[in-house]
Amino acid sequence: MVVNTVHGIGANWGTQASHPLPPPSVVKLLKDNGVQKVKLFDAESNVLNALRGSGIEVMVGIPNDMLYTLANSVDSAEKWVQRNVSIHVSSNSVDIRYVAVGNEPFLSTYNGTFLATTFPALKNIQAALIKAGLSNRVKVTVPLNADVYQSSTAQPSTGDFRPDINDLMVEITNFLSLNGAPFTVNIYPFISLYNDANFPLDYAFFDGYSSPINDNGRIYTNVFDANYDTLVWALQKNGFGNLSIIVGEIGWPTDGNLNANIRLAQRFNQGFMSHISGNRGTPMRPGPVDAYLFSLIDEDAKSIQPGNFERHWGIFYYDGTPKYNLSLGGNSGGLIAASNIKYLPRRWCVLSPSASPQDPQVVPSVSYACSRADCTNLGYGTSCANLDAGQNISYAFNSYYQEINQLDSACKFPNLSVITTNDPSVGECRFKIMIQTTNSMNEGFSLVPVNMLLQMLMLLLPLLLIK
Repeated sequence: MVVNTVHGIGANWGTQASHPLPPPSVVKLLKDNGVQKVKLFDAESNVLNALRGSGIEVMVGIPNDMLYTLANSVDSAEKWVQRNVSIHVSSNSVDIRYVAVGNEPFLSTYNGTFLATTFPALKNIQAALIKAGLSNRVKVTVPLNADVYQSSTAQPSTGDFRPDINDLMVEITNFLSLNGAPFTVNIYPFISLYNDANFPLDYAFFDGYSSPINDNGRIYTNVFDANYDTLVWALQKNGFGNLSIIVGEIGWPTDGNLNANIRLAQRFNQGFMSHISGNRGTPMRPGPVDAYLFSLIDEDAKSIQPGNFERHWGIFYYDGTPKYNLSLGGNSGGLIAASNIKYLPRRWCVLSPSASPQDPQVVPSVSYACSRADCTNLGYGTSCANLDAGQNISYAFNSYYQEINQLDSACKFPNLSVITTNDPSVGECRFKIMIQTTNSMNEGFSLVPVNMLLQMLMLLLPLLLIK
């Protein structure tokens, strides 16, 4: 399936999930939905092996915690390239196009942790690609948060790199330019809204804004165009006006916050797809926009330090089910679900009808369950905000029960819980059933062999003693 109207829309494939879909199923999901490019946050061999021969362009990632090693050792960089790029390009026919060195390493919240290591690591990886004979095919880049540049007014033309990292940004940008590599930026209108209660809601979307920004005749009716062009101005002011730009991440979450819901996510993502179709570009950069949606599938094991919404960026649920109707350009019929996904049995762990929500064991039990499973659908402004006390408790119990692959021992909250085959879902609040994975099958199976082995030992013991 080929997307003709959009310049190669891509998707971010994160793997921080307790029960990830099998990589071959994800690759089929990508292809069925016309996604031509995928951005990874690591270089896991099972993921890359699944991508071989798929025709999907790949950006492999280097996590921030590897930057120090790669910055201080050319040998480590060469080994990393050999193990994670060369071998897959040559023997597995994986179409690796980029190596992403770090992930938003200059975020102001990191307090400069990666300032000294990102550029040296970038240079060492580039040197390793040259040595491997891959530098013409595989380009380096650094996915950066949009906070690396700023503007003194609402007008993009006042944009420039952040003063505290200006010199470093110019060095890195010059290096990218010299090596024919792109500048990668992550742009999140949702975060603008999340961080600023006064941010105008309609300005985050693409269907009209009553007070557009006029920047010397260039009209901005959405914050994406304004943010993108602020970067264009920053590049232009520093002598890199023609450097190619990749939007490494853009999207909208569906839960975990008042403004994170299905309706707004559909409005944003479909609006973005329509906005970039026809290669209209932005006021400063007409033409194709190279972008990767964030993200493909929900990740229930992601850190929620930024907010509970972090586990809900996917256009698909954890099981590969579409969350809403979305046309990616080539699939006019909407998103196509993952196929051949196997689930655990249809049973849930809930609060027992004979138990009281006021039982003193409830609070520690719910706390235990939610510290070991995902309860980010609960709370104000979420999909499960309308649950009563008992239903909230049931949701927490079931999250843990499914996380532990429906083991009977995972629904043994003291005199509180019971297993049911009646779906307790309420309206938009889905009480999930976990999918089967290799881990879930192993965990469920592991209890059976132990009992069988004990029985076999008991039968064999007399024979062994006779000998």
